[in-house]
Amino acid sequence: QVQLVESGGGLVQAGGSLRLSCAASGRTFSPYPMAWFRQAPGKERDFVGGIGWSGRTYHADSVKGRFAISRDNAQNTLYLQMNSLKPEDTAVYYCAAYHLLPYSDYVPGNTNGYGYWGQGTQVTVSS
Repeated sequence: QVQLVESGGGLVQAGGSLRLSCAASGRTFSPYPMAWFRQAPGKERDFVGGIGWSGRTYHADSVKGRFAISRDNAQNTLYLQMNSLKPEDTAVYYCAAYHLLPYSDYVPGNTNGYGYWGQGTQVTVSS
């Protein structure tokens, strides 16, 4: 079992920055892939960024150049640095841990591949 707890969300003006954190516990943090998703009201949950077992990162086109996913295996923590925030980035942000094997076949955007989810943290960007 893996428990995930997000933090770092809040209210920020357009153009500002936030860093989200996701603390993992219950199982060895490395090397399973992890990701951030987001869900705006009335919309589906969308992939934001993922990081594979090798450390390779993936980002959705909508956030490339603005957001960066990273992980600290020693601290069992996943991060999402968000810069140049826009009102359309407003959503609940979730971290997730991948559970399909082998990890070398990781498909970052495959929502069904993630077996563990956090409770989410709200990010609101005002114009």
